[in-house]
Amino acid sequence: MPEAPHSPIDPVALTQQLVRCPSVTPLEGGALVLLEGLLSDAGFACTRIDRGGVANLFARWGSRNAPTLGFNGHTDVVPVGDADAWTVDPFGAEIRDGFLYGRGATDMKSGVAAWVAAAIDFVADAPEDASLVITITGDEEGDATDGTTAILDWMASSGETIDDCIVGEPTSPETMGEMMKIGRRGSMTAFLSARGVQGHAAYPHRALNPVPALAQLITDLAGHELDKGTDHFDASTLAVTTFDTGNPATNVIPAECKATVNIRFNDAHTSGGLINWLNAEAARIGKATGVDIEITTKVSGESFVTPPGPLSDLVATAVEAEIGRRPEASTTGGTSDARFVKDICPVVEFGLVGKTMHEVDERVEVAQITQLKSIYSRIIRDYFA
Repeated sequence: MPEAPHSPIDPVALTQQLVRCPSVTPLEGGALVLLEGLLSDAGFACTRIDRGGVANLFARWGSRNAPTLGFNGHTDVVPVGDADAWTVDPFGAEIRDGFLYGRGATDMKSGVAAWVAAAIDFVADAPEDASLVITITGDEEGDATDGTTAILDWMASSGETIDDCIVGEPTSPETMGEMMKIGRRGSMTAFLSARGVQGHAAYPHRALNPVPALAQLITDLAGHELDKGTDHFDASTLAVTTFDTGNPATNVIPAECKATVNIRFNDAHTSGGLINWLNAEAARIGKATGVDIEITTKVSGESFVTPPGPLSDLVATAVEAEIGRRPEASTTGGTSDARFVKDICPVVEFGLVGKTMHEVDERVEVAQITQLKSIYSRIIRDYFA
């Protein structure tokens, strides 16, 4: 008897199933178990790559020797916050007035569901010279130390590669299809600690006050123009996020003062170069005031860009063909796991409208999930055409 025709995967129903998995970072919540079962049944070779208490999934269909299109996404979500402020069950996946509600509905279980549905449909009748890789992490919303990085480490040790990759993060601010991301700014946080000598406020000459010294440094840093922007990026920014002495007394000069700054930087800089600049500025103020200023830093990611070309054209053409809108190529926003994927291949991000992500009553328009699957299906087909 002839083989029964393949039944298309409903991305809306799959999104609901994923939302009902309470996968708050780093909990797996059943989401990867669900995806692994679906993908295995469709012929994907699946490998769980768990590290540091984080669950991750790698799935391949097709030969390593064939051109390989990859997808990167995550099923972990941020906490719900005040559950009483929600008008629905945060993990109920309720559909109401054309919207699917729930934590992760936008960021980014709908994107994962749309790609997995498109990929399973594709491999039901795919050409022999095609290969798909799907990487799903449970650590994108957390420290991101044991998520996509763990998958990439495993890939390197196992001889696995990807030629090009799509990341399914929400990319459009307001309207479906208006934006794709071809790069991201780098992000780093600097923790500044100024130490002087404690003393009585009535006898300031007997103390060494670290507050004015650190205030001067912070003022100089905040007033410095890092750059005017580059071809693909807006100007880099430095934001002062805290300034603290922890001193409850009004008549005591404190011994220590701390501040924190966050820098979002474009491809005119590297984190190393910015760290050198921060240390040089701190040394300058320290020399002028006698106050010792120490700086420690945490780098979340370097700036990167995938120059407009075949991959971004592929995505833009698919979006335009399916919904009649050609997305703008942008590098705005925060960080994503594309900052790790870019180390092994060109990467472009495209997904849904993200304006409710992380909010109370997070929701996604149901029709957009179906649209996203159709766009992803065309991207996959056209990639191997």
